[in-house]
Amino acid sequence: MMKAVCLLSGGMDSATLVYYAREQGYQVSCLHFNYGQRTERKERISAHTIATLVGAEEFLEVDLNYLTRFGGSSLTDRSLTVDTFQEDRTEIPNTYVPFRNANLLSIATSFAEARGAGAIFIGVQSQDYSGYPDCRPQFIEAFQRLIDVGTRDGTSIRITAPFISMTKSEILAIGTRMNVPYEHTWSCYQNEDRACGVCGSCHFRRAAFESLGLCDPITYEED
Repeated sequence: MMKAVCLLSGGMDSATLVYYAREQGYQVSCLHFNYGQRTERKERISAHTIATLVGAEEFLEVDLNYLTRFGGSSLTDRSLTVDTFQEDRTEIPNTYVPFRNANLLSIATSFAEARGAGAIFIGVQSQDYSGYPDCRPQFIEAFQRLIDVGTRDGTSIRITAPFISMTKSEILAIGTRMNVPYEHTWSCYQNEDRACGVCGSCHFRRAAFESLGLCDPITYEED
């Protein structure tokens, strides 16, 4: 069976991603990263639950706490207030963690090469998102070239980003068809009990459910 490494944060996109990889015939191993994010505990629980339900071969947690020491993001620096969603925002919100996805993909490449996996699945999207530069197609293409020249001869590892040109609604439609258990996912950037409903991640999640006429199974502060 084909092997794949899936980046699993515990959010709705990454949960859909793991189920999608399995549907494509891959035996999946899941990587989850703890980097001092505000909702680290909740994300860890969600990711572990999803990995168990999907029947992942491995679930490996990796600590990247140095990103907290670097700061530069409201997700890792508690002195900063998490930006709320603004339709007319022109700058990148402060929830962007500097060059985070490059860190994640580097580790995923090491894991994939060690396990003989032929694919790395990552749930980035570049449609209705917050403008993070490391979610763009150009970034994925550039990192693929890095993998090609940085792994040993005979290695073939492809970055698979199936949602990169999709909207959140389109991703949710795919996940709904596959019966992804969204009640076990978490998207909020700042709360671990009731989702705030106003951060960028909450906004796009709620909009996706509303656009499909579905009820979001998680609880929000206003509920």
